[in-house]
Amino acid sequence: MTDVFVSLRQHMPALSNAERRIADVVLDRPSVVVESSITRLAELAGTSPASVARFCRAVGFGGYKEFRIAIASANSREQAARELFRVDDADIEATDSALDVVTKVAYEEARAIEETARSLDLDALDAVVAAIRGAHRIDAFGAGSSGLTAQDLQLKLHRIGVPTFCWSDAHLALTSFALTGPGAVAVAISHSGQTLEANQVLALARERGATTVAITNYPDSPLAEVADHLLVTSARESRYRTGAMSSRLAQMAIVDFVVVRLLQGEMDRAGELLRRTYDAVQGHRLDGGTPGR
Repeated sequence: MTDVFVSLRQHMPALSNAERRIADVVLDRPSVVVESSITRLAELAGTSPASVARFCRAVGFGGYKEFRIAIASANSREQAARELFRVDDADIEATDSALDVVTKVAYEEARAIEETARSLDLDALDAVVAAIRGAHRIDAFGAGSSGLTAQDLQLKLHRIGVPTFCWSDAHLALTSFALTGPGAVAVAISHSGQTLEANQVLALARERGATTVAITNYPDSPLAEVADHLLVTSARESRYRTGAMSSRLAQMAIVDFVVVRLLQGEMDRAGELLRRTYDAVQGHRLDGGTPGR
């Protein structure tokens, strides 16, 4: 089940300016919202009670009462998670100690993976796995840090015999995605879903008849619109861009979900391929490939 805070962050790009102000207040001061009437929340956001009511419906709730109950529940879980990590505020400050930084980054990254796993569309996951299993080729594209995720997907699929190409250069990606078609799978990875090149390559693959897959943090983003299957991460941004780290880990968690689910259907064959690829590099270890070292 998707956490209400996760849902708010994911739907932020599709909200109106007034609705974004309301969402900002809710995300910044959830405990205040729990104690506030609809009129008070409207005042805090500089808008009207009618706008708050529309906002509640826009993010999937029947009304303000239902929304406030969901916020109270999510806020309790958030506080429990912070107590586990002994974190009062996840934002990193200039005066934080090394321990503070390590603890806060660990908290953000653990939460990103946990929330991604909890809110992931499992039917979409299985649809992607089925498409990959039946594909004659896979193309994956990501720019910047998302390119690392595309590379991770390529390396893991390649090791189990799935022909996969990875691209981070937009021109090379476009020439490759232009060669896709029915029976191929095209994967584009973008945290924001707004990356121009990711949208271009996936749209091109869809025109060619390939099955298109998007991995993004925002289900209402432009990238999601050109995807047949959508795998959504739940990573947070922060002042010092720990969100950029969290988003990469959440994306890589999705890659692992896909690969392990794929392995389930062909354990014997994949196990043999993994053993071969493992054995092939053992001569390049300083210990000579001694088992267990």
